[in-house]
Amino acid sequence: MRNEKPSAIDDAIIKHMKKKLMQYLSIVPLLYLGACAYLYFAQRSMLYFPTPATEITGAEKITLVSDGEKLRIWHVGPAKGDAILYFGGNAEDVADVAPAFSKNFPLQSIYLVNYRGYGGSTGVPSEAGIFKDALNVYDFVSTKHHAGTISVIGRSLGSGVAIYVAANRKVKQMVLTTPYDSIENVAKKQFPMFPISLLLKDKFASNERAASISIPILVILAVADEVIPRANSDALITAFHRSVPMRKIVQNSSHNSVLTSDDYWRDVGDFLR
Repeated sequence: MRNEKPSAIDDAIIKHMKKKLMQYLSIVPLLYLGACAYLYFAQRSMLYFPTPATEITGAEKITLVSDGEKLRIWHVGPAKGDAILYFGGNAEDVADVAPAFSKNFPLQSIYLVNYRGYGGSTGVPSEAGIFKDALNVYDFVSTKHHAGTISVIGRSLGSGVAIYVAANRKVKQMVLTTPYDSIENVAKKQFPMFPISLLLKDKFASNERAASISIPILVILAVADEVIPRANSDALITAFHRSVPMRKIVQNSSHNSVLTSDDYWRDVGDFLR
């Protein structure tokens, strides 16, 4: 059988398809770069979810000036004695846990910290700003309580803040609730197709600070944590070289419901008391 040559129409169709394919292939890199640019410039709006200002009864409202910002801190409990600094999770109104702290720690002085931009504190949240504020809060509390009597509790986002304070100040004990090894490592799992290490501004690298900390540590995990993968929490635990953290798992709990569990407060109370 004789081989037939492509007709002029077939040739035109092939050329058109090749042209469209090349156009498509030239757009893909632009789309990818556009997505990278969006992640870079919008990342803090994706990472931080500030809460509005609220008012509560039965708590003292403290305003502390830090780095030009006014931080709102809620204080419950006695003015003297052991102190606990609480650094909450993302989108968490720390005022909500004031009653639980009052009930479970009636003899301890509790300071619930609103990050800059959260709960009536001024400013815009960032890792550097939150860390600076956390140290200033500690230094303020240490004027009222001996440094050897101050413990820290950090939940989720706040676990990185608590670790930063413990690595830079004298802390008695530390509780980490649903913690991560680093925001960078968590983000890499969520966005595996992007160069997160290059794009991310606020990395909260708790795994790099853990090795220098040598105090009693309790890590509390939610049995069904849908936000922080268990592997990231376990990686943080192994990063503590000078301390061996106690590890508790709260049953029938998720990332956002763990603080509603009586088991959670019992475990924290047994550890800190």
